[in-house]
Amino acid sequence: MLKKSMIELCILRLLIQQDMYGYEILHKLKSVFPNTKESEIYVLLRGMFRSKLTECYEGKESDGPVRKYYKITPLGQKRKEELEYEWQQLCSAMRTLELQ
Repeated sequence: MLKKSMIELCILRLLIQQDMYGYEILHKLKSVFPNTKESEIYVLLRGMFRSKLTECYEGKESDGPVRKYYKITPLGQKRKEELEYEWQQLCSAMRTLELQ
């Protein structure tokens, strides 16, 4: 199971590349992390929106319901950088432990 902050980092990294709708984000995460739970992703997406890390807008209608697209904000870009720094620190610490 991935830690919440790591899933958040993955989502922000996806959104740096392009705006995406929720199911698209879920599908990409599941392709790399098969145990990803749909409910956790949607809860996290709503929280990221409330925290102003992302913005939402409705896309053009598809064959199904209107899609809600997520877009990273400047605050989200800053958060991504913070999480990447934390990840680098963790990796560095793990390498140090391997050498001991």
